[in-house]
Amino acid sequence: MRVAIAGAGNVGRSIAAELADNGHRILLIERNPKMLRPERVPEAEWLLADACELSSLQAARLADCEVVVAATGDDKANLVLSLLAKTEFGVPRVVARVNRAENEWLFTEQWGVDVSVSKPRLLAALVEEAVSVGEVVRLMTFRQSQANLVEITLPDDAPYVGRPVREIPMPPDSALTAILRGRRVITPTPDDPIEAGDELVFVCAEDAEEALKVVLLGSPGRP
Repeated sequence: MRVAIAGAGNVGRSIAAELADNGHRILLIERNPKMLRPERVPEAEWLLADACELSSLQAARLADCEVVVAATGDDKANLVLSLLAKTEFGVPRVVARVNRAENEWLFTEQWGVDVSVSKPRLLAALVEEAVSVGEVVRLMTFRQSQANLVEITLPDDAPYVGRPVREIPMPPDSALTAILRGRRVITPTPDDPIEAGDELVFVCAEDAEEALKVVLLGSPGRP
């Protein structure tokens, strides 16, 4: 898979190195000559260019990419690149970094964004995930499908503790994808029992989040 990443800062280089290690072909686009350090990710192709300019993206052969990642530190630049990648080059998947939480509402499919990754929201979600029991914690949103990745940590008195997954009446548009138990990652089967302290990870529609909370915790108003 060919992936273009705009922004060769710490975030962009880290993504590039990880994807290159997984066997993907990586193009790093950076407009600041001082940030052009090919030796830091030697597996990647590097291009000194402005990712907001159409001519630069043509030179980068963006139409040949399966994925574009807008990973600069400038939200405006990330939005412009996302829109150009989707509308001018027909890139199937566009992932964009959100730097400022107040701009997150802009990162939608209208701007060509399939998946937005908000660092402020992600950090807040990780804090919530670490300390919240008996709450639905939204970890990320899949923009294209309008589904969310959510987590619920079960308290001791959750109604289905000790019972198998098959007995839980899952709401429509929700799927249990993993049970995190200590250091174990369990792919759930119908016969797996759930335990107090389990972290249940779901992919679900936004409308299903409250229903999940009611089913797994017993009441909509539980603190």
